Amino acid sequence: MTVTHLKRAKPEAERAADDAKVRATVEATLADIAARGDAAVRDLSAKFDAYAPPAFRLTPSEIEAAMGRVGAREMEDIRFAQAQIRRFAEAQRASMTDIEVETLPGVILGHRNIPVQSVGCYVPGGKFPMVASAHMSVLTAAVAGVPRIVAAAPPVKGAPHPAIVAAMHLGGAHEILVLGGIQAVGAMALGTETIAPVDMLVGPGNAFVAEAKRQLYGRVGIDLFAGPTETMVIADDTVDGELVATDLLGQAEHGYNSPACLITISRPLAEATLAEIDRLLAILPTAETAAASWRDYGEVILCDSHDEMLAVANDMAFEHVQVMTDRDDWYLERMHSYGALFLGARTNVANGDKVIGTNHTLPTRRAGRYTGGLWVGKFLKTHSYQRILTDEAAAMIGAYGSRLCLLEGFVGHAEQCNIRVRRHGGRNIAYGTAAE
Repeated sequence: MTVTHLKRAKPEAERAADDAKVRATVEATLADIAARGDAAVRDLSAKFDAYAPPAFRLTPSEIEAAMGRVGAREMEDIRFAQAQIRRFAEAQRASMTDIEVETLPGVILGHRNIPVQSVGCYVPGGKFPMVASAHMSVLTAAVAGVPRIVAAAPPVKGAPHPAIVAAMHLGGAHEILVLGGIQAVGAMALGTETIAPVDMLVGPGNAFVAEAKRQLYGRVGIDLFAGPTETMVIADDTVDGELVATDLLGQAEHGYNSPACLITISRPLAEATLAEIDRLLAILPTAETAAASWRDYGEVILCDSHDEMLAVANDMAFEHVQVMTDRDDWYLERMHSYGALFLGARTNVANGDKVIGTNHTLPTRRAGRYTGGLWVGKFLKTHSYQRILTDEAAAMIGAYGSRLCLLEGFVGHAEQCNIRVRRHGGRNIAYGTAAE
């Protein structure tokens, strides 16, 4: 395989050093929250967000007041986006059915899809208040039937962000916290004197939030490891450098460490894209952030063939993958490791992020190799059950079970089966040592 890197990201060793610093900070912060509860959360909120109200949970009147500050056009846009996301989530939910089958005469097996009972939905703030993230987590949890949905987002300029509060409330949040960062996910997972703990954490966030979720996993469930956003463009000469550069920088502006990568078989397109990126960075209002991401995490990879581009893309397993080629369906059929695909020059990641209806909380850092993104099914637990209806079935299954338990040396297990054989089948069916 012949792969030429026209631009490389910063070395992996440097990224690992950054990750180690984040891990240490998160570990100490979570320990402080576990030990001091509300006091620690209040100190952290005051330190990082200059916000320390009497209570972090909004009252109904505070929610109403915040929503009153959202303009009519913005409220209509929020409702439109939520309608698209709800429609797709409802279709996904309908695809997940409870089942019950009779596998042998008198033997009934089944499963039920049961909602997680409480979920904490984190909505990032920081540089960009992520209104759309409230739709993706809160609304999807509501469609799944989660009975307690807690939503948290940091304050913006010392107050709840009106549009985020509106999106949370309209999406179905039962509790809304004005709280950000490690302190938000830590409080929701660990619980404090005033915040009851949840069973599961979902939602994207910065490196500190992602690491906090990783460290809390096991104590609570999580949706996935969603760190800094990643975008990849797979393109040939059917598109131009301006379009590709726009799509790369459109995601690089998320933060200072947002990877953006072009994979192409066209050297002219690669060179035109590099030139266009320089031009756009001179005029883009968010250029300070986008330029840092592109400098440290941007890549341009030149391949010899579509097969080679496919192999590189699957290995990198980026969060967002835009495919703009003369064979988009070919990639759809063969891509197996990614967060979400955006097929054709008419679509783009921003539509997926905000409005089109698919969920934008997606796996990063190659997690697309083993998981998909957030969807209604993440909030459902599939639980099996068994029922035996006849004496004959109880005796027959029990005899097999007894022998298989003894094969492994589990005598107590075998006796669970044996007592059913004795009670329901007499001595006519061999079991345990009697079969020998």
